[in-house]
This record gives sequence, C-alpha cells and structure tokens, in this order.
Amino acid sequence: MDRILVVDDESSMRLGLTEVLERAGFAVTAVDSGAAALDALAARRHALVLSDMRMPGMTGGQLLAAVRARHPSVPMVMMTAYGTVEDAVSAMKSGAREFLTKPFSPQEVLHVVRALLAEGAGHTSGSPDEPAAPPSAESPGNVAAARPIVSRSAAMTRVLQVAEAVSGSRSAVLIAGESGTGKELLARYIHEVGPRRQQQFVAVNCAALPRELLESELFGHERGAFTGAIGRKLGKFELAHRGTILLDEISEMEPVLQAKLLRVLQEHEVDRLGGSRPVQIDARVIATTNRNLRDMVAAGTFRRDLYYRLHVVPLTLPPLRSRSEEIDALVDHFVARFAAGRDLALDAEARARLRGYGWPGNVRELEHVVERALLLSNGPLIRASDLQLDEEPVPATPAEVAMSLAGRTVHEVERQLIFETLERTNNNRSHAARMLGISVRTLRNKLAEYRACGTMQASLS
Repeated sequence: MDRILVVDDESSMRLGLTEVLERAGFAVTAVDSGAAALDALAARRHALVLSDMRMPGMTGGQLLAAVRARHPSVPMVMMTAYGTVEDAVSAMKSGAREFLTKPFSPQEVLHVVRALLAEGAGHTSGSPDEPAAPPSAESPGNVAAARPIVSRSAAMTRVLQVAEAVSGSRSAVLIAGESGTGKELLARYIHEVGPRRQQQFVAVNCAALPRELLESELFGHERGAFTGAIGRKLGKFELAHRGTILLDEISEMEPVLQAKLLRVLQEHEVDRLGGSRPVQIDARVIATTNRNLRDMVAAGTFRRDLYYRLHVVPLTLPPLRSRSEEIDALVDHFVARFAAGRDLALDAEARARLRGYGWPGNVRELEHVVERALLLSNGPLIRASDLQLDEEPVPATPAEVAMSLAGRTVHEVERQLIFETLERTNNNRSHAARMLGISVRTLRNKLAEYRACGTMQASLS
C-alpha cells in the first residue's frame, strides 16, 4: 500500500485529503508544517508528497527544495490557491511534478496521484476498452522538434517561459488573444515540449460545428445512437488519451456542451452518445479564445464553474501591434519558409512599411502578406510597392453614409455589412465575427439564413 504525505497548515484540508486518499486505498500521513514533513520523510518511506504552497514558517517552495535535495526520488504535488499561477510556475521550474489549484475535486487529486504513482512504477494505465494512442512523429526529448515561435519581445518571452514551465503539468491551460496571434501554435508548443509529445495532439474547432455534431465529435457515439450512426465512433477526447486536446474557440461552445465538458474535466471520463458506461480518459486540455470569457461569465453566456476549471494556467498572447520589435524577425522567418530556394529579401522601405502597419489580422496577416509578395515578385528584392496591405479606406462623411443607407431595410444593410466584412477578411469567419462584434455561431446562423433565402453570394457559399 502506497503511503502519501499530506502537508497543509489548514486542518480542514488535511482532514479532507486524508479521507479522500484513504477511501481510495492509500495510507496517509498528515502534518501541518514543512518541518514536520521532513521529519515524517526521514522516519518512513512515502511514495508521494502533497504540499500546500503558502504555509507559515517553511513555505511549500522551501519544502520542495529540501525534499529534492534529501529525497530526490519522491515526487511532489504542490497545491495553490486560485490566482497564484506564479507560485505554481515557480514550483514546476523547481522540480514539482504537478500542481493542483484550489478548490479541486476528489476525482482531480486522485487522478493526479494515481498517474504519478503509475509513472513511478514504469507504466501509465490506458483506457479500459481502447488501445493507447500511437506515438506521433516528433522525436522524444527534443525541444527543438517543436515548431518555432519567434520571440523578440519581453511579453512573448514571458509567455513562453510560463508555457515551458507548465508543459509537464496535467492542469488545463487557457490561451487568450486576438485572432491571428498564434494561439494554436502556442498550444502545440506546450504539447511538443512536454512529456506528452510522443502522444496525439488533437485539435477541435468549437465554432466550426453545430452542437449536435460537436457533441459527437468530442465524446463519440455508439452504433445506433442516432440516425446515421452505423458504427462506434471514438470522440476526440478518447483519441487524445494520454496526449493533448485543443478546444479552439471555446467561447463558441453552447451551454449544454459546457456542462458536459465540465464533467469531463472533473471526472476524467466521457460518456459516448448511446453508451452504457463511462470511459476513463487522460487528456491534457488546452482551450483558446479570442473573446473575454470573464465578460461572458458576467453576461451569463459562459459557465462560471467551467471558466475556473479552464483558467488554471491563463496565458495571453499580445497583438502584433504591441510587439512591433518582432516584425523584422517574423518577416525573415516567413521569407525563409516561402522563398522555395530563391534568394529573396525585402528592402528597407518595405520593412519600414511593414513595421508601421497596424496588423488587424496579427501574425497570420503578416504571414499572408509576405507569402503573397514572394509569390508575385519578379526579382530578388521585394519593394514596398510589391506589398499588398489592407490599408484603411478614407472614411465616408456622415452625410455620405446616410445617403447610401437611405431607403434600405435593416436586413439589407446587415447582410451587406456581413458580406463585405467576410470579403475583407478573405472569408475568415473568426476574424470577421470579431470585427462585427458578434460570435462565430451568430455569424454562422446569419449565413445559413441568407443561404435559405437565396441571398448568399456565390463566393461565400
């Protein structure tokens, strides 16, 4: 029987953890200070230590350093209150194997404890009725195998430092930022530099599918679960077992699915549609959003409890306009990627124009501008005249706007605004929705309405 050492100065937390762990079949030693923890470790072998970060006297960080020095084979899990991510990052850098953000459920702590003990025994349990996901092509143990992220600014360097520090954790990560800032790239980076890099990285766009299809995609279904379900289908969570699942544009997930996702995060199991029993899964969850989830929680459109489950490690990617010092390095990176063996370069005037542009589409827009310029170039030097930037047009006067709208219905004006915005964003619905101030789901519904009425433009259908 494995013995767990619980260290917390709050008696209620010690009693609660002791009860949970003992019911699960573990022996428990519970102490109220770092000094008592070191005495317990010296007196008896323990398989794992659960310690609070902030305690009087010896802090959790100081206890971690002492345990690493005296008992390096004993893994430590640090417990920290919500909002103290810096503490957790510091602990992971110092050698903690995992951290839990209070408040956490009994299922969460048992999931972490069992996984770490299984790793210590030289194995990780698989899903009960499906084989483990096959390894991916990335070479293990090689951080250089990760896709490059160009970073020259202090803000981006800080983001990458936190991402690397928490890459070994099982805790959820929430990446916020405008469209085109590289949120999915950062999610893949976290996966590729962490211990799950040999397993699958599964990405799901929550805005791309209606609720019924998204539910089946995420959780899977059994044969006969609904019309057209001719066989069993594994959901994305099962496909990501022992790996990472990216929930892109999580803000577009409807409330019914938010509740089901919350249960997955709490219980670490999924229910296939039409299934008779839950399936255990172990998938690292990374979510991205280009909207302010805190505002959505206040408006009642996003579940508060799900927000806190996802907001364990919050990362925010700054827009490109706030880190213009990176533009030259990004341009060189994209030139090297798209030059196709040709010796190409941008002249000083072209670079100055790129540095002075506002980049509403962020890094993605810069990438497309450089790629287009290189494809259309006739010589080795790209000039400012070769760049096709989406410069802002001269704004119309209020009188001109009023004249252009007079005699038209609100429905017609709305439709034209949506179509023109889609054309301006090259049919990028996420970017268009952000510019329009609506959700991607609302935009998708509007387009379906226009299609049904026969007013959809051919290029957008």
